[in-house]
Amino acid sequence: MSVKKQFIKTKPVCKVTFAVEAKESNSVAVVGDFNNWNPSEGELAKLKNGTFKGVFELPKDNSFEFKYIIDGTYANEPEADSYRYNEFAGSENSVLEV
Repeated sequence: MSVKKQFIKTKPVCKVTFAVEAKESNSVAVVGDFNNWNPSEGELAKLKNGTFKGVFELPKDNSFEFKYIIDGTYANEPEADSYRYNEFAGSENSVLEV
């Protein structure tokens, strides 16, 4: 799993690429504050090498909680900027700072 950030100089956004190596999985989505935790808005495309990948433009100078859903199971990003406990979820969420 990985998160890459590309800041756009001409716009107040950051292009964030989420990538998850999950060759045996059928579906992967990223859900978080930036898409109202809606899996259909965070679906990642499966590449030929088995990696799921997606790019999202997120507003700069923000902090977002997020998780991956891999075949129905929630997972955190090991390389997240930080983690924050969420009472609603009863667990820690990954945090992305852009």
